[in-house]
Amino acid sequence: MRKSDENLALLYKAVMTLKDEKECAAFFEDLCTPQELSAIAQRLHVASMLTEGKVYNSIVEATGASTATISRVNKTLTYQTSGGYKIVFERMKGGK
Repeated sequence: MRKSDENLALLYKAVMTLKDEKECAAFFEDLCTPQELSAIAQRLHVASMLTEGKVYNSIVEATGASTATISRVNKTLTYQTSGGYKIVFERMKGGK
């Protein structure tokens, strides 16, 4: 296993130990710089709005994201097969 794979596995295991929003916030505030955390949160918000069928202009206005960021997130939603966003959004809505 490559070191980068080991690092990712450690990160995923750490995230899975978190029990609530307060723990999650504490962990991510320790792990990420404010800018990194803001960028991650912004991409999630963009993905949510794209999933809802919102257009780029309204996403730019609501999130402050650049059209390049929106395009990258849209490509991930459209072409990535992992389905991570879908899993999260379904669970946040009370699905599986």
